[in-house]
Amino acid sequence: MVNKLSKADKKIAYDAKLCQLLDDYSQILIVAADNVGSTQLQNIRHGLRGDSVVLMGKNTMMKRSVRIHSEKTGNKAFLSLIPLLQGNVGLIFTKGDLKEVSEEVAKYKVGAPARVGLVAPIDVVVPPGNTGLDPSQTSFFQVLNIPTKINKGTVEIITPVELIKKGEKVGSSEAALLAKLGIRPFSYGLVVLSAYDNGSVFSPEVLDLTEDDLVGKFAAGVSMIASLSLATSYPTLAAAPHMFINAYKNVLAVAVATEYSYPEAEKVKEFLEDPSKFAFAAAPVTAAASSGAPAAVKEEEKKEEPAEESDDDMGLGLFD
Repeated sequence: MVNKLSKADKKIAYDAKLCQLLDDYSQILIVAADNVGSTQLQNIRHGLRGDSVVLMGKNTMMKRSVRIHSEKTGNKAFLSLIPLLQGNVGLIFTKGDLKEVSEEVAKYKVGAPARVGLVAPIDVVVPPGNTGLDPSQTSFFQVLNIPTKINKGTVEIITPVELIKKGEKVGSSEAALLAKLGIRPFSYGLVVLSAYDNGSVFSPEVLDLTEDDLVGKFAAGVSMIASLSLATSYPTLAAAPHMFINAYKNVLAVAVATEYSYPEAEKVKEFLEDPSKFAFAAAPVTAAASSGAPAAVKEEEKKEEPAEESDDDMGLGLFD
């Protein structure tokens, strides 16, 4: 007969397991486990088997183990996990890609009925249509202000009805109606709250960022730095090209306004002294564009000429 472990032995074993996982894994997902059943959790463990480990436990035990392990190893990065251990949460230790693990966890959501007193995570709307209930149930719908009619001996809902709003508690009448209609409006599973990676903690939205998003944000940041540098006349690598161009424009303006000159400025002065050269430069382009149109018209006329051949040329006059 196997002896059962005492509470103290269980705490020691749990502490050793958590500390070992902290040493072996550098990436952790902090997940909320509200309304997640044991069978569902077992399926998630099975789906993540290979490169990830799911660990649940009391927050006080997890905080204590993390704090003691941080002191023993001298790794203060573990302490950033302590503020995240609030509510009904668990830890997923992984060596895989955090985004892929998060997507895998999201697959294991299970539909659940609306229980009395439960806070609705989403809006619940009852769709119109035949309910299959007998006419004696109409009073039940009237209590909830749901418009109905009798159609072929059954109760039919006329218009969609918003039964429960997000954040409201489910009442007994709403729960009973959804149960009669066979509607399971909610779905529950592990929800990623935060991600930990080598001491850095960030929100799960970061996992959804693509390379294009990162490039776009980097470009926006460079643009802001360049604008700030130009406004304050503080040289930075981002603003250097704009500063050189602006400086060249200033030098060119001075050369045009004075007798000082250099090869690049000579061309500008030449055009300013004789603006007709601009017309000569643009003339070939205009001529090419204008000559193209008549040529196209002539080609169309040539194509249309064969279609206008008379029957007389073939010896087939109208009055022959």
